[in-house]
Amino acid sequence: MVLAVAPNGARRGKADHAALPLTPAELAQAAADAVAAGASMIHLHVRDTDGRHSLDPELYRAAVAAVEDALGDRLVIQVTSEAAGIYDAPAQIAAMRTLKPRFCSLGLREFLPEGVGRAAEADLARLLNDLAAAGGRWQWILYDAQEVERLARLRDRGILPVADGLEGSAAPVLYVLGRYAPGGGRPGDLVGFLAARAETGFEDPWMVCAFGPAELAATGAAISLGGHARLGFENNMTLRDGAPAPDNAALIGQAAGVAAALGRPVADAATARALFGLG
Repeated sequence: MVLAVAPNGARRGKADHAALPLTPAELAQAAADAVAAGASMIHLHVRDTDGRHSLDPELYRAAVAAVEDALGDRLVIQVTSEAAGIYDAPAQIAAMRTLKPRFCSLGLREFLPEGVGRAAEADLARLLNDLAAAGGRWQWILYDAQEVERLARLRDRGILPVADGLEGSAAPVLYVLGRYAPGGGRPGDLVGFLAARAETGFEDPWMVCAFGPAELAATGAAISLGGHARLGFENNMTLRDGAPAPDNAALIGQAAGVAAALGRPVADAATARALFGLG
């Protein structure tokens, strides 16, 4: 099973945790530590000179280069396209089209808010075709079961191209449990996602992330049910005993221990690439 590290996110800074990585060098070190603990994928955010969330392709290129210099092909690098209240869909599309990432995450509700018309759907379809033509792949970020069903409708209408290398629906997905509100996510929230998944016939790999102290329990549920998991300071900074996590690698290490106990060895990067259709 794939363990992905999400080491920083769009909103937190050094005031939240001194070990939260922001610079390319810090991200490279956090990535290396996470790989040593069992991660095979990184979900990457970058910041501008003021520490603000950014989708600047040049900042991404610098961060990706630093991680690749440190780890070579030992880690799958996924860049985020998150809006974070700063970008709208046309700006997100422009950034991803310029960057042409090997692997990116796309929030369905950000790129196609409810009520948008066919023009927005066509813009997104063009982006996906452009990414695929450049050898890129993507993962859909979904926040509730209704979005699983909506993604299926877009797939069935032919709006979303099927990524090569997968048996087919609309590309890998990440189910997000909870948000930044107090309490965060709950492992039981995963039930609704998986019920919608079964109803809509998705067969792609699925991953879960949970905000707050339920992160590890949600990871255990995903491991037990055949999924994959994303952990890290973007979503949670607390160990299972309630103590502050010293770094992202500690959260990955806990999850690797759960995976071992449940009989699902953690994947290396080559296996993760094969699972996600990355070649």
